[in-house]
Amino acid sequence: MSDVRIGVIGGSGLYHMEGLTVQEERPVATPFGEASDAFILGELDGVRVAFLARHGRGHRLLPSEVNFRANIFGFKLLGVERLLSVSAVGSMKVEYRPTDIVVPDQFFDRTRHRPDTFFGDGLVAHVSMAKPVCPDLSEIYYDCAKEAGARSHRGGTYLCMEGPQFSTRAESDIYRQWGVDIIGMTNLQEAKLAREAEICYSTLAMVTDYDCWHEEEDDVNGQAVMEVVQQNAATAQDVVRRVIRRLPSERTCVCASALQSALITEPALIPAATREKLDPIVGKYLPSRD
Repeated sequence: MSDVRIGVIGGSGLYHMEGLTVQEERPVATPFGEASDAFILGELDGVRVAFLARHGRGHRLLPSEVNFRANIFGFKLLGVERLLSVSAVGSMKVEYRPTDIVVPDQFFDRTRHRPDTFFGDGLVAHVSMAKPVCPDLSEIYYDCAKEAGARSHRGGTYLCMEGPQFSTRAESDIYRQWGVDIIGMTNLQEAKLAREAEICYSTLAMVTDYDCWHEEEDDVNGQAVMEVVQQNAATAQDVVRRVIRRLPSERTCVCASALQSALITEPALIPAATREKLDPIVGKYLPSRD
């Protein structure tokens, strides 16, 4: 463990944090394998922060190759209690324009190939995902985005697709009929796992394109996305710094006790190896076997 309580996970185009005084690059071993990269530990405006590049520095990992469990478990081992996510997304509504920022409050799952729980192997848990992001952290995120001068939107549904290909026109049209607001490839698994780890989680979603549904705009492509991402990067870092300065010392949200009523398996029946593996998450809720 360390004294780091705030984590930042950067997506496309955000592979480092300007102003972060790097004190250590720390690989973190987890029972779920290796994280996307070493965790960068340092100070940002005098506050201890752990930063991780979601796709690895240099953007080496496909969305489906990201080891979400290792990433979130690594933050947990470092002592992180609040996790600020920054992510590039496509817009599914005309009023959400490229370079806008959205702080979504719901997710819809269209992924197919990704582990998204720490549990199993003899231990069953069912956490509530009715409100999948931390309301307190999201409110601060939104307020700070407005203060930074970004055209910002609070709330909305993030559809998480598998990728790495972008949507077909038929898919994009159907997603719009469903009423989703933005589309991306990574954040749902992070939100689920952060909730299981009792870490507050919220997303700063940077709009880069209109997917492929907008008849008056070019269809989305990787080069165009990265061009807008570079425009958004400075704003995203400004917002994150503002949030870090404003976070209260104590958490009063439900995230900190998400597992309190979620563990289902009789403690005496949980395999010793599973107990040991998940001790950083569930240890406080299980009676000692001594």
